[in-house]
Amino acid sequence: MTTDIRASSPEGAIATPVLEMRGITKRFHGVPALQGVNLIIYPGEVHALMGENGAGKSTLMKILAGAYIADEGEILINGRPVNITDPAIARQSGINLIYQELNVAPNLTVTENMFMGRELRRGPFLDRDGMEREAAQVLRTLGASFTTHDIVGDLAIAEQQQVEIARALKDNSRILVMDEPTAALSDRETEHLFEVIRRLRSDGIAIIYISHRMEEIYALSDRVSVLRDGQYIGSLTRSEISPDRLVQMMVGRPMQDFYEHQRQSTPGPVVLEVRNMSDGRKVQPASFSVHAGEVLGLAGLVGAGRTELSRLIFGADPKTSGEVFLNGQKLNINSPGDAIAAGIGYVPEDRKDQGLFLEMSSRKNIVLNRLKQDAHAGLVNWGAVNQVATDAVENFNIRLANLEIRAVDLSGGNQQKLLLARWLAIKPRVILLDEPTRGVDIGAKSEIYRIISNLAAEGVAILMVSSELPEVVGMSDRVLVMREGELVGELGGSTGRQITQENIMAYATGASEVAGS
Repeated sequence: MTTDIRASSPEGAIATPVLEMRGITKRFHGVPALQGVNLIIYPGEVHALMGENGAGKSTLMKILAGAYIADEGEILINGRPVNITDPAIARQSGINLIYQELNVAPNLTVTENMFMGRELRRGPFLDRDGMEREAAQVLRTLGASFTTHDIVGDLAIAEQQQVEIARALKDNSRILVMDEPTAALSDRETEHLFEVIRRLRSDGIAIIYISHRMEEIYALSDRVSVLRDGQYIGSLTRSEISPDRLVQMMVGRPMQDFYEHQRQSTPGPVVLEVRNMSDGRKVQPASFSVHAGEVLGLAGLVGAGRTELSRLIFGADPKTSGEVFLNGQKLNINSPGDAIAAGIGYVPEDRKDQGLFLEMSSRKNIVLNRLKQDAHAGLVNWGAVNQVATDAVENFNIRLANLEIRAVDLSGGNQQKLLLARWLAIKPRVILLDEPTRGVDIGAKSEIYRIISNLAAEGVAILMVSSELPEVVGMSDRVLVMREGELVGELGGSTGRQITQENIMAYATGASEVAGS
């Protein structure tokens, strides 16, 4: 681990940092959000800034962008101290921040967005030709596929993001901060963004890249700096980056302690049994069982049918065939309400569109599934309801100021824990988890793994769909693998086949023989 790594220029000379943040401290109402943080950025590097939610990443970047003013510390640009007291000074200093939530005017053209508030003039008139020429040149630099005349609202999200980048380049930015830039992008759009970032890096622009996605860090980063609890932990060069080191720096413990679930040596009795479940299209007849206290991983490539199978079991989609048994008793599940009444919970992969009621309070989101349970003669026992919500916040370490905070105002990790809390409030015998840690930072992942392990220890049967192979390997007692709508293999348990990433992919792709089979 290093704290002051000198990057070399192409000629081999030591480069001068384009940015130095020294001893940055920020307090809110007397509580420190940042404590003496240092950050050094060099020209032409992609520098990842990592840390769990609440680590101080956003606060540090808002100080750099002029949205906040540090209580202590100094900022140097190209070796010279600058006093950044507002966003205008930050832009003049060559700093631009592209937020996760895009800041574009959808009804204006690309050129109008790029020059908004800083239009070129020729005397009293707007210099439209000059703005069009400058905008077109920047778009050529980016390799953009749209034109200066296009209405921004008609562009895809990835293209709107390029408009923001183009606006920053037009302002001669030398430091570009990107906050979770791929959150709303497809895989193809993400790869195109990476091409843009590499092009900017080759032009000498320094990019501070904030992301919780490890694969992006490996693909792009020249260096990584880590914050934890408002403090600078250290930096790693590209050759030093590894999952073990990053996890330990971010959460304060080694990778081997990250997945807390201990595999069962002796499975409990069968709780959930699924027979010949199919929708006649994306899911071919599937049969399997889940034992008490077992985490059964469901793996496969995107489009293999994992989510569709989960939704059929829960009654969210119509089936053409299939039976569900709970503790040996056949269930008649034709809707999610039937599944809930039987003691089956389901955490969907898209928490915002399918899981949470974003405009409702955290309290209501937690207790929604058990209001009927806590009602007598049509009257809700609000004392019991409030106690359930209060206990959930404490047990799941949901970070919020109070229970009336809306779900939409929470971080991704806290939203996911809120959704878990709602389903666990009904004390399910079976829980279906579809991508339980998607879109959350590594600290929240660790806490969600703890919750899953505790559920298994209490005897809950867990079916976990995940696209993250380390997660599947680390958390599953057994693994079923789907390919093109069919269950094609099983690992772990009594199969004698080891749960490894290689074996999962061998089944998922049909490309090679599974080790141990």
